[in-house]
Amino acid sequence: MYDNEKIILWSGARVSSTVVRGKGQITIPSEIRKATHLEEGDPVEVEIVEGGILLRPCKVIDATQAWFWQPEWQAGEREAAADLAAGRSRVFESPEEFLSSLGE
Repeated sequence: MYDNEKIILWSGARVSSTVVRGKGQITIPSEIRKATHLEEGDPVEVEIVEGGILLRPCKVIDATQAWFWQPEWQAGEREAAADLAAGRSRVFESPEEFLSSLGE
C-alpha cells in the first residue's frame, strides 16, 4: 500500500482514499481491484454523480461470446448445473438412443 493510501469503512462499504498524480492518474488499492476483479488493461467507466465521481469496471466480452452472458442463457446454465448436481441427467450409448429419447 502506498503511503498516501488508506482504506476507510463507511456505512459497511469499502471506501478508499488515494492521491491524484500527474496526468490525472490514481492508484486503485489492491483490495478494491481484487474485490472487483479489475486487472491491468481493463477499461473503467468514469462518471460524475451527485456528490462525487463513480468508477465502474467494464469487462469487455468478445462479441462472438456475448450470447453466453445474456441473463436467459445464464439462467439455463444455472438450471443445468442444478440438474447435474441433483442427478437429473442421462447418459446415452449412441446418437440414435439420444434421438429416440427426444420423443419421450
